[in-house]
Amino acid sequence: MKDINELLAAAQSAAENVQKQMDQAQATLDTIEVEGAAGGGLVKVRATAKGRILSVTIDDTLIVPAEKQMLEDLVAAAFNDARAKADAASSQEMAKMTSGIPLPPGFKLPF
Repeated sequence: MKDINELLAAAQSAAENVQKQMDQAQATLDTIEVEGAAGGGLVKVRATAKGRILSVTIDDTLIVPAEKQMLEDLVAAAFNDARAKADAASSQEMAKMTSGIPLPPGFKLPF
């Protein structure tokens, strides 16, 4: 029978390994790019799967002072679209990482 120190050392090693994998996954998420769009592609937002906004592109036809409210709404919609895609990409990447870890049903790792 293994003594408690061996079991604790194995648990510590496993925890460190999971932490390294989590750090790698977080770094990977910042390299995956998604693009959100609104107004039929007139407003686009590029972001990483981690949620960092890389750029905002606004079609020249929308830059009309009288249409300011519509433009603001489209930018917000494009941000929300990019965020939803970033969340989906993040979930997909995390699922790859946790596929070999025996987690209880419904357990969510903190990221």
